[in-house]
Amino acid sequence: QVQLVESGGGLVQPGGSLRLSCAASGRTFNFPTMAWFRQAPGKERNFVAAISRSGRTIDYADFVKGRFTISRDNAKNTVYLQMNSPTPEDTAVYYCAADKNLIGIRREVDNYDYWGQGTQVTVSS
Repeated sequence: QVQLVESGGGLVQPGGSLRLSCAASGRTFNFPTMAWFRQAPGKERNFVAAISRSGRTIDYADFVKGRFTISRDNAKNTVYLQMNSPTPEDTAVYYCAADKNLIGIRREVDNYDYWGQGTQVTVSS
């Protein structure tokens, strides 16, 4: 049984910062790829960022490049998303996801095997 538990969401002002965490428990096997997705009300779930097990390969969606940073601590089975200079358009439920396959980083929702319950991020003044 694998569980992914997100934390760190909340209300943040535009231009502020927020750090999301996702702790994996159970038979995690240090998942090859960990990722963050987000879903705004009435919209589909979109890829945000992903990181390989070693941390040497990282992919970002264009809309977060230069503002958000993904990282992971394998000893703690935890992945992070540092959100800097968020805007109201970043308001969404943020989900952590894990891909157990050794194929490389992928952006499609259907490629991920495990999901967290999500954490709400609201960017507003």
